[in-house]
Amino acid sequence: MATISFDIEKFYSVTNFNLWQLCLANRILQEVLMEKTSSAL
Repeated sequence: MATISFDIEKFYSVTNFNLWQLCLANRILQEVLMEKTSSAL
């Protein structure tokens, strides 16, 4: 099983937490989709 690592930027404001969560979820989703499409080829 491959290990995926991320460079995660820290957030410095409570109001930016939701945006940070969305960006992190987006990165993870992109990695999963890329992995699935590359293994399908």
